[in-house]
Amino acid sequence: MPFVLLVVALLAGGLISLLLLNSALNEGSFQLSKLRKETTALTDEEQALQRDVDAYSAPDALQRRAHELGLVPGGSPVFIGQDGKIAGSPAVAEAPPTPTPNAPAAPPASAPTTPPASVPAASGA
Repeated sequence: MPFVLLVVALLAGGLISLLLLNSALNEGSFQLSKLRKETTALTDEEQALQRDVDAYSAPDALQRRAHELGLVPGGSPVFIGQDGKIAGSPAVAEAPPTPTPNAPAAPPASAPTTPPASVPAASGA
């Protein structure tokens, strides 16, 4: 009788430990699945942000944004050498001339500038 109880107790203990181990593995599997989904979402967000950075750092976008901020292109650069000598001449950057809208075309010289005089109608009675 004690041997049978010992075997039943060992089998019950083994089954309980196997059940706990299986539950722990399933919990880890759920966490792994959740973390993979989160990684995928974060990767997508990173790629979207990288596209935004690339769009903002494109030369035409930088030029447009600088123009909106009132920045103007600089002139020729000036360099200071290691010995303290200045190469080039500093100058204030000036804004490029603003384009003027096209003026309407002048009427041709052969066209009359005043309307013709109206001729009174003859009235017959």
